[in-house]
Amino acid sequence: MDFTKIKAPTLKEIFVREIETMILSGKLKIGEKLPPERILAEQMQVSRAVVNSGISELSRKGFLEVKPRSGVFVIDYRRYGTTETLLSIMNYNGGQLNKDEIRSILEMKLIVDKLAVELSVERHTKENVAALEQCLTEMQTLNANSEKAADAAFSFYHELAMTSQNTLLPLIYRSFRIPVIQLWIRFIQKYGNEVVCRSAQETLNALKSCDKERAIASVERAISSSISGPKEIYED
Repeated sequence: MDFTKIKAPTLKEIFVREIETMILSGKLKIGEKLPPERILAEQMQVSRAVVNSGISELSRKGFLEVKPRSGVFVIDYRRYGTTETLLSIMNYNGGQLNKDEIRSILEMKLIVDKLAVELSVERHTKENVAALEQCLTEMQTLNANSEKAADAAFSFYHELAMTSQNTLLPLIYRSFRIPVIQLWIRFIQKYGNEVVCRSAQETLNALKSCDKERAIASVERAISSSISGPKEIYED
């Protein structure tokens, strides 16, 4: 059996995590100004280089804004954040997402999947269909492992985005890989991998038949049932 190497977090990672926690918990409010780097370094017992690089990362994630000659301020991560910000929220919540975040991700997935199948019906090749069939076959062999099954489900729908021949769709879909896989895991644990495979099979059959209306309806029905239907995946 192979064991994963244990990797200690760096001081920068600890600094970033601490500031993120203070912002997400409300201890640091939107608009609040942080102390100067020198003071932060002294209070948190790290070097100014750690503070400087940590602030740069937090700025990139949409938690902080550096205003020249004015200082560093907390900003609204919901307005300025990225997919990295979403991962920080998940880590803060113990790897979980709240109901609003789950619904939002599913709504985005619905938009991407509908466009993907709409374009794929018109643009798919024999090679695309073969790749999707291979993904589906792998999905069907993983009923006993929800994590691997979730990863296979992600691969199927990412391949569908590739089949659309739209250069941005696969990138958009992949940018949400971690939270989407977490939602797949939860769905499979609650309702079974067979449900996911049946839905993927229905979509693939519609694609092969060049039935755009049926393909769109298939993904819409599957995702809508998880947003506000019989197969919701919100935390109990």
